[in-house]
Amino acid sequence: MEEILKEDRFNFISDNDKAFMIAFDKELTNLGYHFGSNIGSGYCWGKYMVIYYKKGVKSKKVYARIYIRDKSIVLRLFLSKIDSHQRYIENAPEHIQEVFVGDYGKCNRCHNDKAGLCKFRKTYKIHNQLIEKCNGKTFEFYNPTVHKLPDYISLFSEFYSRKRK
Repeated sequence: MEEILKEDRFNFISDNDKAFMIAFDKELTNLGYHFGSNIGSGYCWGKYMVIYYKKGVKSKKVYARIYIRDKSIVLRLFLSKIDSHQRYIENAPEHIQEVFVGDYGKCNRCHNDKAGLCKFRKTYKIHNQLIEKCNGKTFEFYNPTVHKLPDYISLFSEFYSRKRK
């Protein structure tokens, strides 16, 4: 990651964002995930995008992404079965909880709603409150920092721990 970020095309990324990306990559690599040394097009999410997969698995399931935008980066974690991790989330720092309980990504009952069912809706309870989010806009952490990295890695490990719970 560090060598790739030295390329001229990434000169617009702040030193703080580069530091986060390098540290995050190191942590995910240690957990058995990788981005295949490829920072590709960001399509509609930003200028560029880093996509993390599990090492040694044929499946291309996405576990995390970093969206690289003109003035900042966004960390997105792909999380499921939120209710199974309710206690963890309820005791997480505010900047972690906010992504689960805040208004961003709130389900607005778009055209994908068929007879009350939507395959893109994430429904779960946090602090005894029913929450419905649109899967296309969930679990995004804006302006992630190295200081908050342990919290992001702890959250990631909570959902993708190799140990059975």
